[in-house]
Amino acid sequence: MSIETEKELSTKDTARVAANSAADIELSVVMPCLNEAATLEACIKKARAAIEREGLSAEILVADNGSSDGSQEIARRAGATVVEVAARGYGSALLAGIAAARGKYVIMADADDSYDLSQVSFFLHKLREGYDLVMGNRFEGNIAAGAMPFLHRYLGTPVLTMLAKIFFRTPCGDVNCGMRGFRKEAIEGLGLRSLGMEFASEMLVKSAIFGLRIAEIPTDLSLDGRNTPPHLRTWRDGWRHLRFMLLYSPRWLFLYPGCLLMLIGSLLTLWLLPGMRHIGHVGFDVSTLVYSATMIFVGYQAVNFAVFTKIFAITAGYLPRDEKFNRLFNIITLETGLVIGAVLFLLGLGISVFAVESWRATGFGPLNPGRTLRMVMPGVIFLTLGCQTIFSSFFLSVLGMGKR
Repeated sequence: MSIETEKELSTKDTARVAANSAADIELSVVMPCLNEAATLEACIKKARAAIEREGLSAEILVADNGSSDGSQEIARRAGATVVEVAARGYGSALLAGIAAARGKYVIMADADDSYDLSQVSFFLHKLREGYDLVMGNRFEGNIAAGAMPFLHRYLGTPVLTMLAKIFFRTPCGDVNCGMRGFRKEAIEGLGLRSLGMEFASEMLVKSAIFGLRIAEIPTDLSLDGRNTPPHLRTWRDGWRHLRFMLLYSPRWLFLYPGCLLMLIGSLLTLWLLPGMRHIGHVGFDVSTLVYSATMIFVGYQAVNFAVFTKIFAITAGYLPRDEKFNRLFNIITLETGLVIGAVLFLLGLGISVFAVESWRATGFGPLNPGRTLRMVMPGVIFLTLGCQTIFSSFFLSVLGMGKR
């Protein structure tokens, strides 16, 4: 046997052993870490004790985000594998840790000792039942006094949880719980990409959107044991979570507000066209008519944005395919949009010509603003909506190229 053949066999054997080793690992415990020297060892010991108690085939990974307090050496001495992550951010650390994990299932938790890592087996048992994502729920567990700031407990987390249920129909009562377990293949298939604290929201939201099986279990929360300020920034990170939810829900960000504005604007316009109106001692005239028309324009543009965003998100893989939307897109083609836009434009042009003729009948002299605006405004509305429809149809056709 040649030296080359022996080397080739040796390489194959090494690869086979590595593959078998990875296949034997059922669970990976992943902890993001940034200067957690005070608590990291305790977290690793709790996780290891649970693994040994249950006789699990598991590994512990610490995704280090550039600690300068010796957290890396502490993790190695405690028997964990350190994954060095250069890019800063909660999401960056977890994405790298999940990518390096070899287990079929992953359980993530903060390394500040606020979550009881001896409970990892509870998450694993639920995952074995066939769930893709198992969320912890701190409100159903025990929250130690002072462990969760007042604003987080009674405002931030409840509001974000409620919005997640309304926007995405998530089944969970605590969207911000930092301890959760999941099937690695399922979560990696979502293409998560948030690098900051909003990574937690992205994981849950996308899991709900793409139809993964989600469950939750009670989780205890203790006072963290760190001797440094928390990494979480209440208002900054709360806004990032809210911003993410809005951007992932074009219906609530654009469509519903746009439809509401168009409805209110249309009703006001129809109410004011015959003449001045009064509610009590307050009179509403052509000035209000101008604002009602503006509401129609802004609302219509918001509805267009909803459609643009939906198509782009599906094309880019941010949202799953929507068969109802596909059927609607097949019906409302470029040609259909151009015809509708042309009809609106011509209708507006006709009203405008009539208004000019009325002006000519007066010898192009001074006009009564109250009477003239009531004549001109419908023409302006139809002309504007017609132009918007024509240009939007072309833009939708461009977006649809990538979709098709």
